Amino acid sequence: MSLKGRYRVVILGSGPAGLTAAIYASRANLEPLVVEGGGGGDQTDLPGGQLMLTTDVDNYPGFPEGIMGPALMDGFRRQAERFGTAFTEGTLRAADLADRPFRLELAEGTVTADALVVATGARAKWLGLEHELDFRTTVGGVSACATCDGFFYKGKDVLVVGGGDTAMEEATFLTKFASRVTIVHRRQELRASKIMEDRARANPKIDWLLDSAVTGYLGHGERKFMGARVRNLQTGETRDVPAGGLFMAIGHEPNTAQFKGQLDMDAAGYLLTQGGTTATNVAGVFAAGDVSDTRYRQAITAAGSGCMAAIDAERFLSHHE
Repeated sequence: MSLKGRYRVVILGSGPAGLTAAIYASRANLEPLVVEGGGGGDQTDLPGGQLMLTTDVDNYPGFPEGIMGPALMDGFRRQAERFGTAFTEGTLRAADLADRPFRLELAEGTVTADALVVATGARAKWLGLEHELDFRTTVGGVSACATCDGFFYKGKDVLVVGGGDTAMEEATFLTKFASRVTIVHRRQELRASKIMEDRARANPKIDWLLDSAVTGYLGHGERKFMGARVRNLQTGETRDVPAGGLFMAIGHEPNTAQFKGQLDMDAAGYLLTQGGTTATNVAGVFAAGDVSDTRYRQAITAAGSGCMAAIDAERFLSHHE
């Protein structure tokens, strides 16, 4: 598309947060531009966000029979288009937030924005093993969200990779559905807080494979996840561990590199917002979705914060114009 140069609102990211912000901003006659790339720069950095790699979405309200992730995001996009949202492909290359209008260097050219919504999301960290992407998408069996997918593993043995609080929390949650949960961690000592570790160790449905690392996945030839190959890092012994699913809990990485030194972040790079709003430390810049959410990371909460960001942006522009 041909960029027009100056926009009242530019929205970075086209996941649930970005597209919900676009729906609300366009209905407020702000004629937003959505930059579809998330800014992550890897193979999962797709227009539509992480839901484009999700097959079944069963916990988004309004779809009692469930819906495919790409179909859900297509509906979001078409709704935003209906109200006049413009779209451009690619990602943000550089941003200058020192003055308004903000200057944004995009893949298709440079634009300025009177208000900016950052909805670039966060990426779960993965092991990067062979066939991992297939097991996350077309085949299934590897996930980074127990809250999203735990229900599908009723009565199965599952593995959780990680040793921090998130891993303990995910493992404990999964015991509501799985028959056994085995935590695989590279060291003998966990990074989790003592209270979270004690809670997990006290759970009779949780087993442990410490000083161990997952080195491969089983079942690709049969197109069915069947377990993982695990190597003991002390002895070098490798064994196959049967399982119906594997959950990654080794952290997330927010897509905020372009804003370092300009927007306030926590130690992990998540954008900080002010006073229960989506406002950042720079007036006119708002954060929505997983880019500022270290706790929930759900499509529905991302969409809700996208709504908030659009309303915050509209009120900001009304006040400053």
